[in-house]
Amino acid sequence: MNPRPIAVEPTGDWELLITFQNGERRIFDMKPILDMPLYKPLEDPALFAKVQADGTCVFWNEDIDLCPDRAYLESRPA
Repeated sequence: MNPRPIAVEPTGDWELLITFQNGERRIFDMKPILDMPLYKPLEDPALFAKVQADGTCVFWNEDIDLCPDRAYLESRPA
C-alpha cells in the first residue's frame, strides 16, 4: 500500500504539494486531469485553493477527491 496524504497545499499552476505519512513531499500536477468532468470545477481558483488532506485522501469537497494511490504514483519528488 502506498503512503497516504497527510497535508496538501496548492502551489500555483494547478499543482499540489502533498506531504505523505512517510515524510515524502511530492508535487502532483492537476493540469492533465482538469478536463475530466469530475475535476472541471477545479478550474475555479477559489475552489482549487480549498484543497485538504485527511490522512486518507486529497479532497476539495464531498464530491471531488483524488485517489491517494494516484496522488502518490503520478506525482514527482518536490
